[in-house]
Amino acid sequence: MSATPVGPPAATPPDPFALVRTRKYAVLLIMTALLGIPISAAAFGFLALVSELQSLTYTDLPRGLGFDKTPSWWPIPLLAVAGLLVALAIRYLPGEGGHKPAEGLVAKGAPSAAELPGIALAAVASLAAGAVIGPEAPLIALGGGLAVFAVRSVKRDIQPSASAVLGAAGSFAAVSTLLGSPLLGAFLLMEAAGLGGAMMGVVLAPGLLAAGVGALIFTGLDSWTGLGTYSLVLGQVPHASRPDVAGFGWALVIGVASALLGAGIHRSALLLQAQVERRRVVFTVLTGALVGVAALVYAEGTGNEASEVLYSGQNALSPLLADQAGYTVGTLVVLLVCKAVAYSLSLSSFRGGPVFPSMFVGAAGGLAMAHLPGLDVTSGFAMGVGAMCVAMLKLPMTAVLLATLLLGTQGLTVMPLVIVAVVVSYVISLRLTPAPVPSPVSNSGPQ
Repeated sequence: MSATPVGPPAATPPDPFALVRTRKYAVLLIMTALLGIPISAAAFGFLALVSELQSLTYTDLPRGLGFDKTPSWWPIPLLAVAGLLVALAIRYLPGEGGHKPAEGLVAKGAPSAAELPGIALAAVASLAAGAVIGPEAPLIALGGGLAVFAVRSVKRDIQPSASAVLGAAGSFAAVSTLLGSPLLGAFLLMEAAGLGGAMMGVVLAPGLLAAGVGALIFTGLDSWTGLGTYSLVLGQVPHASRPDVAGFGWALVIGVASALLGAGIHRSALLLQAQVERRRVVFTVLTGALVGVAALVYAEGTGNEASEVLYSGQNALSPLLADQAGYTVGTLVVLLVCKAVAYSLSLSSFRGGPVFPSMFVGAAGGLAMAHLPGLDVTSGFAMGVGAMCVAMLKLPMTAVLLATLLLGTQGLTVMPLVIVAVVVSYVISLRLTPAPVPSPVSNSGPQ
């Protein structure tokens, strides 16, 4: 009887948390906490600068030129000039102005120090002039880039893995309160980066620590300067009805409608981006002027302020919900269309993030549908925000949290409806997204 061959003993799988138990990881945590202080202060300064420039360009400058109030046509030349600045920054400065918002929110690692000025200039020009774009993507890039630059200035031989963790922590600190909570920022970054399993645990602790420190710094600077925390906060939220059959029916409708609208905005932005990249300066200036035209159409057609179409929508979400009774269905539909057009144009040419405009577009659509039977205001608002957010970002967990946690206790009531709307929108959006073209297989290998 032959003996059964015995193979070598199975190798012990590596411990994914071995790094966490080392002294180096403790040092890493200390470094992230220390880095969170200056990076969050820099992020606060960036947002304060943008806010001051927005007031200067849309309030102080028109008054200085003799206008009693800002003319409805004012955004057209202003955004054209901003388009020129953005185009020059993209063309002549390293880094192409940073993240292309039409391609979604994707974490690609920290930029180099040489790329930071171009990213900052393109973002400030876009945000200050009123392009329909958010500050989150530039803050993520600037936070990560500053963190890596600061560490490498002190320790040039830092390992790439540690550098990546510190860069991620810098991004956590930069967006610590932007979405209303450090936890929301953490979920956004983790889901956008595709972190999971052991790697999520390794990166999460330093990131949350940096975000916590960043939130404290933002709060302290608010108390010291009185400028605010630049955080997404909703005021008084109307009472939400308990979910019923009609509510779930509306969740399906809003999910489908958001996926279709999101696909239209996304595809048109990508098509326009391809044209803009052929003649960067001319087309970016033209795109900026067209964003201003969309704001002008809304202002002249409804009698409301053009600023409701401009900007990211971060600061306009709370007034939109609080004053929803003053908006007719027709006004909300015009606002939805003009904002969506300006959003798509801005995604194609300017530099910033896609999160807040998607939330505002979804909120306007949800409030418009709330004028119909069987849907209350808060449920329509929440489902619209969540479904439109996931249609543009493809980040379902972040979309659910954004749409519910910001509503406080009412968010818990509408969460089941939001989940249904988000899932429906997410699945349909993925089906509407073209599949990636497979790379050609080489035939030069062995036959």
